[in-house]
Formats: sequence, C-alpha cells, structure tokens
Amino acid sequence: MALSKQTQDTNFTTSVKTLSRQIFGKSYEKESMLDYAITYFLEQSIDESEAIKSPAKLDKELMHRELEREKRHQHLDKLCRDILSLSEGETFTEDNRKSSQVLATIQLLSPSEGSKVALSNELNKPLYKAVLCLRLLDRLCIDNAITETYIKERLANIPPQKYTMFSRIDPAGFKRFVEEVKLPLIKAALLQDIGNNHPEAQLILKGESGTENPFRMLDVEKRKKLLQIDYRETVKYLIDGIGRAKYVGNLRDEREAFDEAEKRKLVFIKTLLKSSISPKKGIGNLLKVPQIYTSMILSTKPKYDYKLLPKVYQVLDKNAEKGVCYQLVVDALRTITGIFPLGYGVTYIAENIHGEMQFSYEYAIVKHLYPENPELPICRTATRNLAFISFGQDIIVSKERNLHFPEAAKKLSKISKERLNEILALLSSNYTERKELDLIPRCWFANEYFSIKAHQKLWNK
Repeated sequence: MALSKQTQDTNFTTSVKTLSRQIFGKSYEKESMLDYAITYFLEQSIDESEAIKSPAKLDKELMHRELEREKRHQHLDKLCRDILSLSEGETFTEDNRKSSQVLATIQLLSPSEGSKVALSNELNKPLYKAVLCLRLLDRLCIDNAITETYIKERLANIPPQKYTMFSRIDPAGFKRFVEEVKLPLIKAALLQDIGNNHPEAQLILKGESGTENPFRMLDVEKRKKLLQIDYRETVKYLIDGIGRAKYVGNLRDEREAFDEAEKRKLVFIKTLLKSSISPKKGIGNLLKVPQIYTSMILSTKPKYDYKLLPKVYQVLDKNAEKGVCYQLVVDALRTITGIFPLGYGVTYIAENIHGEMQFSYEYAIVKHLYPENPELPICRTATRNLAFISFGQDIIVSKERNLHFPEAAKKLSKISKERLNEILALLSSNYTERKELDLIPRCWFANEYFSIKAHQKLWNK
C-alpha cells in the first residue's frame, strides 16, 4: 500500500524542525547558533592577522564586539528556553511525555538511508542531546547520584524521593534550579563541539582543498589535534563569544547578586565541558553519556545502519568498561530510554483477539521513555491487519514477539516465501523498497509514514 505524500506538518513537528534549524542550520540570513559561531571564528581569525589599530578605531570595535556578544548571548538564551518549553511541562510525567515526543520526532524526521543521513543527523544532534541531558539530570537527582556541589546546593532541601515534586514543594527554589542548572546544562550541550567550526578545525575536517568529506574517519594524529582545537575554541567561544548576561536595573545589591550568579553559571558550564573530556565518575558524564548515545543514534559515519541502533548500549557498556564514561550513568540512561530509541520502527508478530500469535507481523513505533523493562519498548501501532492506520493503540512489545530478536524471527520462518512477499507488498510503499527489505524484517523505516500529517499524532490519547 503506497503512502501518499503530504507536505504539511503538525505544529509540534514544525516546532522541532524550526528549533533544529535555529540551532544548527546554515542560512542566508546567518541567524542560527551555528552561523553566529562561524562568523565569530572568522572575525577572530581576521582580527588576529591585522596590524595594531588606532585607539579610536579600537574603542569603536570593542563597542561593536560587545553588542555582537550580547546579541549572541540573547539568541542562545532564547534557544535554551525554547528547548525547555518544548520538552518540559508542569509535571515529571509531562516532562517525559514531551521529551519523548521531541526525541521521537527527530528520529522520524531523519532519513534512515541514503546520501542525506549524515547532514540531517548533524543538524539534529544538538537538540537531541540537550533533551537527553535534561532527562538524565532528572534521573541522577532521583537516584541520589549527584555529587557535584554546585547542583547539590541548588537542590536545596529537596530529598531524592521528592525530586519529581520539586516545582510544587518549592516553586522559588525550582525556578532557581531551572535558571542556574537546567538552562546552563542545555547551553553546555548545545555548545559542546562548537569549536569544530573554527577555521583550524575545518582545515582538518575538509582538507586543504575544502572538498574532503568532513564525516570521514580521521587518523589518530588528526583526531587528537582536532579534539584539542575543538575544546580550546569551544571554551574561548563560551567565555568571549557568549559570556554573561547583562544586568538590567539600578539596584546595587541586586546587580552584585546577579553578576555573581552569572559568573557561577559560566564556571559550571565550563566545568561540564572540561570534565566531559575525561569524566571518570564525575559530573562530565552528564554530557559525555548523552554525547556518545546521540553520536550512535544520529550517526554521521559512512557505515550508518538503522537496524543496529538498538545495539547502542553495547557500545556504551564497552566505553564504560574502558573508563571512557561511568557505568552508573550509562545504566541511568538505559532506564530512561530502553534499548530501542524513540521513534524507532519496531516489527512484531501479530496476535489474534485471543492473544494467540499469528503467522504475520505488524508495524509499530517506539513512542515513550521509561519502559518498565529496557528490552520491552512502549510503542504506538502503525498498522492493523497489514494496513497502515492513523490512530493506533499503545502496546508493550514483548521480546517473544519483537522481530529485532532472532528468537522471535525464527517463529515466522515456517511461513512460505510467497506469503512473506505478500505481506511485504502490503507494508512497503514501493517495489524498489521491497527489494531492499528482508522477508522477515527486523525493523521498518517509519519516516515515510511519519511524513503524513495524520500520522504525526502518535501521542494523542
């Protein structure tokens, strides 16, 4: 059954697309966070190569630089607040529902195969990672796993078991926590690796000619040099290119308190960035673990394989074994996401009305964080009786029925090749796609299904 194309999106899908572009898009207007950073790096390079300026010219330039810095700061601050608004609600349950929607939408907007995978994933990575960082922060606070003094002080007297009710127990304290912990964390997630856009880093990534594939595998020396440039320029951009917010008002005590809080926020962001390089058991894991997860789920590597996305925690566990990140934090993220990423296309063995397994399969999409068991995803059905539907039901797909697992796939091996081809003909959108698919598919590519507006309402009750 072919899926008809539709260009319109729901308001939520449009918001996710717009936000991703405002963060990491490149436009003629040069008004994304990435555009601002690139312009800053280029201007810095020009300034460093110029001769000493006259005092009058220097004063004028310093004033211009300060205005540009404020503009960048305000733009980034608005982006962080927009992310918070899109991914958080009034309650812990609502935070998880809205974050599930953002993460799944990003996955469902991303191509599963073809030449545009790397570019699309590169665009969506910062937003995806920022949302993951927020949810991981929540989990670590609930698990009493936060040792960082800065965060603990801002949790005030909220015990771990009452963290999910923080906003109701202490509204003023929660507001401070948002301003001084959550928003700086989002900022750190967005700025992490912005230094890769410095001309020196771009020279390594794109080569002398500027034509090399920036997503290719680099040799050890180049990779080491790139990491050094990236960190150096990211911190420089944070301090000099973004800096602190300016106090508006004329009360001296208020100004001093405001400036002091801004200084501490900047130190916290710098701490997150620095410690994420080699976090051991420290707070750097709050950035590092989502960074590794995101780089797998939204991979820009040439060998990107959608079918292998549920193996992400095998990679994270190996990294924890090597000491690259902390196992406790990896386990916390696994509790949140489960092994199947949000928006992933699950294929499962159908059941009849008596709960007996059928000799056919259906499609579903992973739609919610916090599965009770990491291997049992919470999904919304996308097909019924081998036909696509707009309003499916929520199901938990058991391991015995999930075709990702070889044991489940074996159960369908008795079906004739002709019957399997018949099923594929009904569930794939065209003959070319059908030729590419396995007769017993371990997963399905849900992005074409999601391109239809009526199918974007996976979170409606």
